[in-house]
Amino acid sequence: MVRSYTAKYTKISSGYMGQLVEWPEVITEGKTIEECREMLRDVLREMVLAYSQRGQEIPPGGDLLEQVLVEA
Repeated sequence: MVRSYTAKYTKISSGYMGQLVEWPEVITEGKTIEECREMLRDVLREMVLAYSQRGQEIPPGGDLLEQVLVEA
């Protein structure tokens, strides 16, 4: 199953902070927006795996500002 999430990027002093609007626990930072985007995808994959292993419900996606896809 593929889910879509809204990624929000904020410019910070050390680069960029990325967070998913529908799943605020998924958050990361990177020196460039490209690095932040890739790290956000990695964190999302890890969160989906952790939630799946614990039998927790994975938050649904919403409207898109930027699409971040993960295979579950």
